[in-house]
Amino acid sequence: MRPPDEVKRDLVRRWLAKADEDLDAAKALLTHRDAFLAVVCFHAQQAAEKYLKAFLTWHQIEFPKTHDIGELLELVDCVDAQLSRSLSSGAALTAYGVEVRYPADTPELSEQEARDAMDLAENVRDAIAGTLDPGLMG
Repeated sequence: MRPPDEVKRDLVRRWLAKADEDLDAAKALLTHRDAFLAVVCFHAQQAAEKYLKAFLTWHQIEFPKTHDIGELLELVDCVDAQLSRSLSSGAALTAYGVEVRYPADTPELSEQEARDAMDLAENVRDAIAGTLDPGLMG
């Protein structure tokens, strides 16, 4: 039987790997000639969500099944209020977790909005990386 700390480290690594995969997918799609802007924003949101869930897992904070970045940041606030405040702009990504996946009366996204979403996701990644054991990040 593996020690609980090893199990926790493995789960956090898996969250981080999935987050990295989403961020890499968003980057790749953004470089495509006919960029898939809504999909880029979706993957940016997914990456940020998973980085936050990795942080919460590391600190053994239970979280609901949610795509709401603001809700996750409220849980981060219980552990690290400064980190939560520094990432508050990332809550703007929440809309990309669901709304862009379905047809609606929303305007088309611009390339700048997609780049901004990527920047927000990268900020979340970098901030979370700064709080975790360096051996956990890929």
